[in-house]
Amino acid sequence: MTLVPLTQAVVLAAGLGTRLRPITDTMPKPLVPVAGKPMIDYGLDALADAGVSRAVVNVHHFADRMEAHLAAYPRLDIIISDERAELMNSGGGLKKGLSLLDPGIAYVMNADLFWIGEKHGSPTNLQKLAGFFNPERMDMALLCVPLERTTGHNGKRDFQLDQDGRLSRYVDGDNPVVYAGAIVLHSSLLDDAPDDAFNLNIYFDRAISKGRLFGVVMDGEWITVGTPDALPEAEAVIARHSTGV
Repeated sequence: MTLVPLTQAVVLAAGLGTRLRPITDTMPKPLVPVAGKPMIDYGLDALADAGVSRAVVNVHHFADRMEAHLAAYPRLDIIISDERAELMNSGGGLKKGLSLLDPGIAYVMNADLFWIGEKHGSPTNLQKLAGFFNPERMDMALLCVPLERTTGHNGKRDFQLDQDGRLSRYVDGDNPVVYAGAIVLHSSLLDDAPDDAFNLNIYFDRAISKGRLFGVVMDGEWITVGTPDALPEAEAVIARHSTGV
């Protein structure tokens, strides 16, 4: 179990957001406002609420605008991982980002996925995930959500969550879950990773093959905004939560 709060994170924010065009023709996806708040700020706030003080954020699409926004974000010390020259995909971006932090355990967050409706007075979803992570048994711990508590998702079931908390790729089973876009891992997991672009799914599958991919089910409602049509639905869910309806 993690004995001290995690204080460092990597936020993956360099994607092109092609499915969100034409909105992303004029701005980076993480800065698209959802209910008046830039998408990435939901994730940054969640990290700050969990006790994180320093985060690496990778940038590529409209990188100057991302840097300006992140420089003004008040709650975290943010380090830029510059991918202007070449997109590194999820795995390459994560390895490069981790190299800018201290070796050790860290959060990993996707900038375009977030959640609302955590229970007040209880540990946050990220704090629960950190407390669950045990590097002796696990390569990674993933935050997960049941399909019925997702908004804007395409309906895909990512993993099967077994009674002992282990994850496997979903084929069948009675506890399918969606990957909610947050991970806790030890930076040494990627020590053997290539230095160029690669997909983090390689490490998910490697961990599954060793029985070392685990998951925790989050509280609240999970939101993704992949297309322009998903924006009104996301904002309606946020409005319902804010009014308690």
